Amino acid sequence: MYIYNVTLSIDKSVHKEWLEWIHNHIPEVLATGKFISAKLTRVLVDEDIEGFSYSVQYLSKSREDLDRYYKEDAEQLRLAGIQKFADKMLGFRTELKVVKEFYANEIQN
Repeated sequence: MYIYNVTLSIDKSVHKEWLEWIHNHIPEVLATGKFISAKLTRVLVDEDIEGFSYSVQYLSKSREDLDRYYKEDAEQLRLAGIQKFADKMLGFRTELKVVKEFYANEIQN
């Protein structure tokens, strides 16, 4: 499994509008069929910044699905946010490969 992580910094002047937008955008990304789930998280920082930071983590079953997303969907979906929020949103993307998942209920004493 692969995680496609998008970390975003949102200017506080558009924060409420962006939150509404991202709640609609994530289902659009999932509708591509390249991801099986997504998680929206707020990045907790103590720094005095002029906005808010979030991370969206999309889970893909395979490298092939992720590559197909880049080839078929990514540019169009990214442009939607760029056109709407321009210089009020800054983001970067990372890919992570899940090596192993651990669950608390699997720990034996």
